[in-house]
Amino acid sequence: MPASEPQPAHSANRQIARAAGTVMLAMMCSQVVGLLAKVLTARAFGTGAESEAFFAANRFAEIIFNLVAGGALASAFIPTFTTSLTQGNRHSAWRLASAVANLILLILTLIAALAAIFAPQVVRYILAPGFATGDPAKEALTVQLLRIQLPSAVIFGLSGLIMGILNSHQSFLFPALAPSMYSLGWIAGAVFLAPYIGIYGLAWGVVLGSCLHLLLQVPVLLRLPQRRYFATLGLRIPEVREVARLMGPRLIGVAVVQLNFLVNTYLASLQPEGSLTGISLAFPLMYMPLAAIAQSVAIAALPTFSAQVATGKLEEMRVSLAASLRGVLLMAIPASLGLMMLRGPLVALLYQRGEFTAASTELVAWALLWYAAGLAAFSIVEIISRAFYALHDTKTPVILLVVAMTLNLVFSLLFSALFKSIGWMPHGGLALANSLATTFEMIGLLAVMRHRLKGLDGPAILQGVVQSGIASLGMGATLWAWLALTTSLSNSIVALGGVVVGGGVYFLLLILLGVRELRLAWNLRKAIFQRILPAHK
Repeated sequence: MPASEPQPAHSANRQIARAAGTVMLAMMCSQVVGLLAKVLTARAFGTGAESEAFFAANRFAEIIFNLVAGGALASAFIPTFTTSLTQGNRHSAWRLASAVANLILLILTLIAALAAIFAPQVVRYILAPGFATGDPAKEALTVQLLRIQLPSAVIFGLSGLIMGILNSHQSFLFPALAPSMYSLGWIAGAVFLAPYIGIYGLAWGVVLGSCLHLLLQVPVLLRLPQRRYFATLGLRIPEVREVARLMGPRLIGVAVVQLNFLVNTYLASLQPEGSLTGISLAFPLMYMPLAAIAQSVAIAALPTFSAQVATGKLEEMRVSLAASLRGVLLMAIPASLGLMMLRGPLVALLYQRGEFTAASTELVAWALLWYAAGLAAFSIVEIISRAFYALHDTKTPVILLVVAMTLNLVFSLLFSALFKSIGWMPHGGLALANSLATTFEMIGLLAVMRHRLKGLDGPAILQGVVQSGIASLGMGATLWAWLALTTSLSNSIVALGGVVVGGGVYFLLLILLGVRELRLAWNLRKAIFQRILPAHK
């Protein structure tokens, strides 16, 4: 860190880095387990009708969770809950948490019940209208799978709230590991249930995984100091109203994002078979580095940002935010290029077996190319949006998100048609539209936050981008040579060897360029492992 950086901000940055390191390790574990779940699904069902029905049905449960208890709630709950904790008012904090938990249970149960009743209409008019005209049997299967998975939305709602409570107490390990429990349930469905009841086994595995997601965190919750539960909806509690006020705009923003996912599902359902599964399997591959790189930092940073705002230390927050952005870019830029160049061997290595053919690999790799192009933009949005939430401003990100997602809709229609007209697989246009729209969103968020905080240490961030760009060019040239020399080798050697060789060259070049984040990471590695292993081995 530069010598001019305030010491309190320096300590805050180290706290964020330590927490981010813990979250990153846990999320990498969760992403690996999640990827295994997708691999087993691809091996068993390929990109056929059953797979498409499952992913379409699974989308609705995810939408409900994200709307009510996912990102929308976390962005509103954590700053408000952290403010009460920072001010030493634990009674108000736990009363707020209890009221929100009760409201989540009530609202999600009602939504799930209505969705079960009107499942045929949900599938036909919202999830996959293309199924009705193209394959009525696929539509009927989607309805059945949707009804099975709906309870997971309610369970995820409560589990998502617990994640926010634990993160506010600077407890990050088990919340970050919770997604791996969800994936283990999915895997159990694929391995133990699917051989006997087919695709329904995956649906029941999702429900089992949501239960494991919740149960992993409960013991940690019960150990929190001065924990209390209040049987109240808290409609007149000021803190609950503050959460509702902050959540309103964010809810609209999440709804817009989910609407765009639905548009993609709708458009893919009208495209050649396999298109929907192609984007459904490609996005998680891009999401793996996004979760490990950006979401780990964002999750760790939000409580710290919120505490800095609560104590009026905006200058410290500016320094912490700039350091977080610079560190994330140093990892996201090479990850984006690496995914784009190694996409074919990676997809073949992970998925190509059983019912998943070479044609299926081509479908997924094509979508991954265009999703990976936007990885850096996705990463910056994850960080900068948390800074707005910490400032109790959920309106600005939503306004920019609505603009970006409107562009996404236009781009989706435009690029799908363009790709089809030039003989390219049209579902790649859906991925490109998402990446380009997110880039515009990133630019808008950075501009507004720079004005709000009177700067973002632009020269230091630009220096990091230039250093990462130079090292990435060297990595790219190395990967190009590697791919040319290994055309006759197995996918495992090409993909894994490419990751090792490319990553090694990149970090060697960063060392030669004197990037200061490497020194910080080296100094923190021991502290992170000491923090994890003694308490949890």
